[in-house]
Amino acid sequence: MAAAWKWISQRWEVVALALLAVAPLFVPALGGALGGQVTTLFIYCILALGLNVMVGYTGLLHLGIAAFFGIGAYVVAILTVPLFPFQIGWLAAAAVSIAVTAGVGFALGGPVLKLRGDALAIVTLAFGEVVKVTLRNLEQVTGGMKGLNPVPPPGAGVTVAGTDLGLAFAVDPRWFYYLALAALAGVVWAMRRLENSRLGRAWAAVREDEPAAAALGISATQVKLSAFAMSAAVAALAGCLYAATLSTTADPNAYDFNRSILVLCAVILGGLGSIPGTLLGVAILVGFDTVLIPAADSLIQQLSGAADRSSLLSLASWRLAIFGLALVLVMRYRPAGLIPSRRLAAEWGRGGR
Repeated sequence: MAAAWKWISQRWEVVALALLAVAPLFVPALGGALGGQVTTLFIYCILALGLNVMVGYTGLLHLGIAAFFGIGAYVVAILTVPLFPFQIGWLAAAAVSIAVTAGVGFALGGPVLKLRGDALAIVTLAFGEVVKVTLRNLEQVTGGMKGLNPVPPPGAGVTVAGTDLGLAFAVDPRWFYYLALAALAGVVWAMRRLENSRLGRAWAAVREDEPAAAALGISATQVKLSAFAMSAAVAALAGCLYAATLSTTADPNAYDFNRSILVLCAVILGGLGSIPGTLLGVAILVGFDTVLIPAADSLIQQLSGAADRSSLLSLASWRLAIFGLALVLVMRYRPAGLIPSRRLAAEWGRGGR
């Protein structure tokens, strides 16, 4: 019993994913608007896990993760929307999008291998802005500020056991819910394997002491390039799901610096290098923004009367202040994050995850 409880406490994200898998059976609201909000939360979790590869595992400050998120969304849209002749199907398009975006991440990593800290942060920030402006100006390819649409749902035109999958995705939000949850579970599993693999240990070695890692025969160049490519690939997966869920890429401003910072704050809040910490950080920040605030504002309006719509009574007006206060408190009292990784917890004088 004690061993089982210890396993659950160390791998609680597995238990959480299992509970989320059965939640639609007991929470009918997940078949409506709430299901769409939670699906968005899953997509942000995937995006944050991609950033955690760079910031948490490898120790490279990355401020342009939203750019790879956007590239993934636009590539899958270009390959599937009726505007272009490709229309290869969502799954194939997603695979191509992930490969292309990983290649872009690898290409970005090459010129900045010698940079760390503030210098790397500035380069990745600038890359994010370049991608956003490029998406805005290539109107014939990206649709400019209108974006690309309609992005067909996964399984469009495919019938299984008499069920039209494209129609099922379009009618029932729970299909997207389970698709995003399955993708999240797959990423969590992959990150667990990578965390304990030779590559994961090499990421940690480079983060802790690059010269010492090089003395042990670890190629910092290969390690950093793999981190850039892996982070970009996971972000692209999130972008593919995002475009499919919305049935559009949205406009390029959806992939701006603010989104990168939101995801970075979630990773820092939860705990750098920690999978459960990253998921918790996203649940707190993004869940508060996409699920709790709309519900709380609706309740406040009902209690205060429809006539009183003062912004002072709206949590949405205070959300940035609340985010800032939460980060200040965490950095003051839990500098390693809410659920730090074992390595970082040891550095900060804490025991275990």
